[in-house]
Amino acid sequence: MTVLMTQRRRATGSAGSASPPSTLRRPKAPERLAAWGFLAPVVSYLVLFYAYPLYRNLDLSLRDYTVRSFVQGDAPFSGLANYRAVFADPTFVPALVHTLVFTALSLLVQYAAGLALAVFFNQNFRLSATLRALFLVPWLLPLIVSASTWAWMLNSDSGVVNAVLHWFGVGPVDWLTSPQWSLASVVIANIWIGIPFNLVVLYSGLQAIPAGLYEAAAVDGASAWQRFWRITFPLLRPVSAITLLLGLIYTLKVFDIIWIMTRGGPSDSSTTLATWSYRLGFGSPLPQFGPGAAVGNLLVVIALAFGLLYIRLQRRQQEAT
Repeated sequence: MTVLMTQRRRATGSAGSASPPSTLRRPKAPERLAAWGFLAPVVSYLVLFYAYPLYRNLDLSLRDYTVRSFVQGDAPFSGLANYRAVFADPTFVPALVHTLVFTALSLLVQYAAGLALAVFFNQNFRLSATLRALFLVPWLLPLIVSASTWAWMLNSDSGVVNAVLHWFGVGPVDWLTSPQWSLASVVIANIWIGIPFNLVVLYSGLQAIPAGLYEAAAVDGASAWQRFWRITFPLLRPVSAITLLLGLIYTLKVFDIIWIMTRGGPSDSSTTLATWSYRLGFGSPLPQFGPGAAVGNLLVVIALAFGLLYIRLQRRQQEAT
């Protein structure tokens, strides 16, 4: 009898000491409230300043707004009529081409110049920090100041650029008033403004590359050009991709530089989708709010397409590694 009691006690003790199966611990109420407290400001900001304006712009592009209905808010639903009107407008194709040319030239030259300057300043020579800070001036100036300065410099009659060309025996160029040169003028100004951004980001990427790789390549007899193409450029690809993506999104929506310098003219020779959208909605006595919003949404779609392309390429690169 005593033996049976002892065995039962041992069995009961061993069963009680057995650890229960591990389960995921549910967060307590205070922890959930704290998480929502941190998340709420971000979500509120995105909803108020991104999601809601995007929804309103989409709704604006699907209705037939006039000045009266824009104020009273009773515009009838028109479906895709505004988009069809935009595609049928003779300004659409030139504006799209100008947007692509303006964006492509700006991105390529900004990236090439920024990369060259980043490699140059990465040598850490004397006064490199001071010179690097001076290159940030175009980025720090307000865009209205930069655009006005370039408009003055490229003035056909009293501009500094034509004065310099005159010293070399070149005749004056109608930079801002000629259909052949107006788009080139705004591209030059935008390149000058965007180089510092590329310089800063690419220089930061260069700082993350281990110096030992260059030393090992130099010991193996690699030239400076070979070290750049075999070490610097491949290791900068992730930084280069995000730099070009951010530059693309910014350049697609550039409006103020073009509007201040040329207003999209003459004869729509420097009109882009951004300036055309503004002119449709606010730059005429009879504003066309619906088509203007439709053009703005096309810019969003273009930027979104390149953003998705970037994400897909990044995933492929991660899977390959």
